Amino acid sequence: MTEFTPLSALLGGALIGCGAVWLLLLNGRIAGISGIASQLLAKPNGDWWWRLAFVAGLIAAPLLFFKPAQVPDLSGHSDLLVIVAGLLVGIGTKIGSGCTSGHGICGMARLSKRSIIATLVFMATAIVVVAVQRLL
Repeated sequence: MTEFTPLSALLGGALIGCGAVWLLLLNGRIAGISGIASQLLAKPNGDWWWRLAFVAGLIAAPLLFFKPAQVPDLSGHSDLLVIVAGLLVGIGTKIGSGCTSGHGICGMARLSKRSIIATLVFMATAIVVVAVQRLL
């Protein structure tokens, strides 16, 4: 997780971009993970199948690609910390009307002002958190 390899990053970014474009072209939907997942968990309607396939692909792809030893080890973190972090991400996603994938990939590609501002806030927050964490 700490080794940056430009080729794999470029390939991964291209695949994410292609996936977002295909979903928009074929379904007319934005590839925002929080929206897809929340609608999958909400009242079932006629378009649940593609949401389920999308989420299943998000889970299956890294499991098929990574060897078990490469999967990040969260055992050094307390269960409470992981749960609180997950809840904070969920709350932020709801308040921000979308997640990093929806705003950062799809919204910015559509030149949405709201998404550009949201992505700037995501990135600034990440920079501050990493800086504080390294100082502590």
